[in-house]
Amino acid sequence: MTHLLPLALKSAWNRRYTLGLTLIAIALSVTLLLGIERVRQDARDSFAQAVSGTDLVVGARGSPMQLLLYAVFHLGEASNNLDWDSAQVLAAHPAVAWTIPLSLGDSHRGFPVLATTPAFFEQFRYGDKQSLALAQGKPFVGLFDVVLGAEVAQRLGYKLGDRVALTHGMEATAGTEHADKPFSVVGILARTGTPVDRTLHIGLEALEAIHLDWQGGAPIPGFAIPPELVKKFNLTPKSVTAVLVGLKTRAGVFAMQRWVASYRDEPLMAVLPGVALAQLWEMMAVAERTLLAISALVVVVSFAGLVAVVLAGLGERRRELAILRANGARPRDLFTLLALEGGAVTLAGALVGVLLLTVLTFALGPWLEAHYGLLLKMAAPGFEEMRLLGWVVLVGTLASLLPGYRAYRLSLADGLTPRV
Repeated sequence: MTHLLPLALKSAWNRRYTLGLTLIAIALSVTLLLGIERVRQDARDSFAQAVSGTDLVVGARGSPMQLLLYAVFHLGEASNNLDWDSAQVLAAHPAVAWTIPLSLGDSHRGFPVLATTPAFFEQFRYGDKQSLALAQGKPFVGLFDVVLGAEVAQRLGYKLGDRVALTHGMEATAGTEHADKPFSVVGILARTGTPVDRTLHIGLEALEAIHLDWQGGAPIPGFAIPPELVKKFNLTPKSVTAVLVGLKTRAGVFAMQRWVASYRDEPLMAVLPGVALAQLWEMMAVAERTLLAISALVVVVSFAGLVAVVLAGLGERRRELAILRANGARPRDLFTLLALEGGAVTLAGALVGVLLLTVLTFALGPWLEAHYGLLLKMAAPGFEEMRLLGWVVLVGTLASLLPGYRAYRLSLADGLTPRV
């Protein structure tokens, strides 16, 4: 077999243009298959690393996944808020070590604005319980201070001391900007690879301040409160979107969840981030399997093209194969020769597919992170990707056995006898 490998490679090189097109088709299909698998795995990792060390996410009763997606990932919308008094009662519970109140709803040039307390910078964790770090500046102290996520600062070109005007809601339309109360950039967070990078952070009192002269989602006509006078008003928030809760001991998480569910003053729920994410992946499993199945079918079609090209070329190679037989090649040698050619094209296509995926990850990774928050890792293929590659090479090699079997059946006389 080893003496046939150089011959198979030379034979494939002589038909490089025809087989090259097939190789490209296989490479593209492998790129699609591995790309879907990589996006699936990296999306799960990104979601799992977005919040760490938080035992419960508490909010108004509704959909657990909706609460988690909005409070942590800033996706979708919150159905209702919870009262500030309830958040205070929750923080005072004996089992609670810390709480981080969150309020969402405003934005700046498409990036969400998160109103919170200084506890956010002290207690929030991501990844493997990593704490937030400031690349520049300091956390907000003044009323109209804002701390930017790394992606916000990079995309919009902001630096310390710049002035920022927030927008009421997520869509910027005429009359929805809080231009009369601009914020000053006092800090820029280090990159985390989480939704924090794409968020502007302000204090809860600041969120109340910019809405003092607003009602029903619009400015009150003929009424405006200058920034220098807002501190004369009560800026205690009336409600918040959600509260991140850290417990003194994780053993009491289910007891705390039941306590929140039975809270009498208003209907609340407490979501375990890991459980909610598991439910999300269960819902997404059908879509994931469908995408993988479609990409697998694309690979199969590419192999069908490979088989068709090799079979079509056998008609032109009948005399070549017959000469090999005349020089002592056995039928099984012809079988092995054709199988090796197909296997070599499959392996080359798989390797080119991996290389192409690496190039696309490097080129499109920053864009995907900026627009969709998906962090694609520049890393060697993982176990699942290697398993898929193994299946691709195996199936391609098996598909190549069909032309090999056809060559095996060709007889010496059939190859040398001219057809009339």
